[in-house]
Amino acid sequence: MKDKTCIITGATSGIGLQTATRLGFLGARLLLVGRNRQKGEAVLAQLRVKMPGIAVKMYYADLSQADEILRLVAALLDEAVRIDVLVNNAGAIFARRETMPDGLEHTFALNHMGYFRLTTLLRPRLIASAPARIVNVASEAHRGAQLDFNDLQLSTHYSGWTAYRRSKLANILFTRELARQLRNTAVTVNCLHPGFVASDFGENNRGIWRLGIKVAKRLGAISVERGAETPVYLSSSSNVDAISGKYFENCRQRAPDETAQDDTAAARLWEESEKLAGFRMP
Repeated sequence: MKDKTCIITGATSGIGLQTATRLGFLGARLLLVGRNRQKGEAVLAQLRVKMPGIAVKMYYADLSQADEILRLVAALLDEAVRIDVLVNNAGAIFARRETMPDGLEHTFALNHMGYFRLTTLLRPRLIASAPARIVNVASEAHRGAQLDFNDLQLSTHYSGWTAYRRSKLANILFTRELARQLRNTAVTVNCLHPGFVASDFGENNRGIWRLGIKVAKRLGAISVERGAETPVYLSSSSNVDAISGKYFENCRQRAPDETAQDDTAAARLWEESEKLAGFRMP
């Protein structure tokens, strides 16, 4: 990974930070994205102590908001002449339904549209940098989920767990359709389940939700080091040079749920996402 430029979102904690650290040790130039400036500055200091001389910059944006993504993309394109790896990792679960300024439900806006908007806007630079890779952090939580194209924003009968599961299904369908569109470009895109990781995931919630997630982590969560193994593998291993559109767990290819292998649903989700984003790719 020496001198390769890697963009990693959700990089101020958890598997995002661990992925950045591992890729940094492999020689990558890191362009990291976080939301919290205080945490971001602490991460920069930490990385510079661990890896003196590392090439690393931190950018701040709320990836659930369209205007902040546009500002972020402009800054990234100004900084990065080439992009070798994009890791879409930022995501969350929200117990209560909230809407963003553009009307999108918070989970869908961050976990799916954040991936869609950022990747689509960086896509020309990724293609120009080929060979390049896109890595999307999904989840086993997608199994059994179904997208409702008549109510993608869960405006009726909202459930935080349902919204999260659907967003992770959307990550895999997005990966599948993007891989189809990127054929013959030497840009690959794959997605993964990192495992149930002992990070700060879910701690943005309050009350019984936050307590329940904390208890679950104590009972069965894996370390962030282990959780980062698959995103690092997909970002750097020569074993996946020619693989695209696939789902991985524990650094091995695995079949996702049947709902995540529906090419018609993947194409429909892309069309709906373009409408919601307000732009199209040729």
